[in-house]
Amino acid sequence: MSKQVTQAQNPILLRFHRLMDAFAKSDDERDFYLDRMEGFIVYVDLDKGEPELEELEKELLVDHPERYCLIPKMTFYETKKFMEGFVNEKVYDIDTKEKLLDIIQAKEARENFLEFIYDHLTELEKWQQFYQERSRIRIIEWLRNQKIQFVFEEDLDFTKNILEKIKRHLFDAKVPKDVAAARETLQMKAKTYYSNEALNPRPKRGRPPKQVVKAEPEMQVTVDMYTTVPSPVKGFLYLPDISSPSAITFSSRFKSKAELLGSPRAKIDTKLQALSERLESLRHLSGRLMDIHEITGSEREDRLIRSISQGAPGSGAEGTTEVLSKEMEISKKKLGAVEFPKKEDELKKKIKMVSHISKKTEK
Repeated sequence: MSKQVTQAQNPILLRFHRLMDAFAKSDDERDFYLDRMEGFIVYVDLDKGEPELEELEKELLVDHPERYCLIPKMTFYETKKFMEGFVNEKVYDIDTKEKLLDIIQAKEARENFLEFIYDHLTELEKWQQFYQERSRIRIIEWLRNQKIQFVFEEDLDFTKNILEKIKRHLFDAKVPKDVAAARETLQMKAKTYYSNEALNPRPKRGRPPKQVVKAEPEMQVTVDMYTTVPSPVKGFLYLPDISSPSAITFSSRFKSKAELLGSPRAKIDTKLQALSERLESLRHLSGRLMDIHEITGSEREDRLIRSISQGAPGSGAEGTTEVLSKEMEISKKKLGAVEFPKKEDELKKKIKMVSHISKKTEK
């Protein structure tokens, strides 16, 4: 039984940033496939039910294996090469370069490398440009090896209306004049991806521009239109809304830029919480020290001596000691049974001297 395959009438339109994101996230636990016919991406989500996964596997690997291409997984060597290439070509500060090279040689190099880059804004813009340029070459090379005729939607200057018409009439032989003219432009553009310059872009000559903050142009996003998606695949379409290239993180662990930025901030919040707890304990200790000063300070001693010498019960030394003991017991209860043996001895000596003098004056 022969299988009839619908033929596209022009190069398929691909979302470069969406492919770039799929290439970054493809690993041993996640599989992504590219459809040759219309250009949609399939993500094999293992959290789906077993019946759905079995039907998807049958569609991808048994019924139509020639239609889908498995997006390659980035090996450890390729990841390391990406990072080392950036450090050697784009990082000029010696200390920063040494720090990044140490991170690359350590465990979890990919995620720690990104966290360091996002904490150093001077390197972040250079990294994003470097990563996008190298990813573009890698993706174009893979698409060429797969013999796919394509054009990146982000590279076109067409209006949104024209782009949607091209998608709508992808398999139609007879189309309106504006779509026919756009198809000719697409054919010419598709040839540029198969040129030598596509894999070896010429460096820009002349004096480098001044370092200024660049405003990212707002991307023109069109509606996804796919008319031949098989039923088992519909629940596995990978359609992320990527508003800017900087949203792609080169990370397989973090799903978005927000998650990546949240990781180091969470560590900072933990440190701030520990610091806050220490400050609170210091305030509590400072309050207790103030209480100690109020009870054992010179003014408290003078008041205690005067009250005893002026008519406390038991004018002798024994009566004086009884009053002192009561006062010290009250002080200990307030401070949580803190002992002050030296202060107590000094107070007893002073009180005995006052009592002795008062006895002489009475005689």
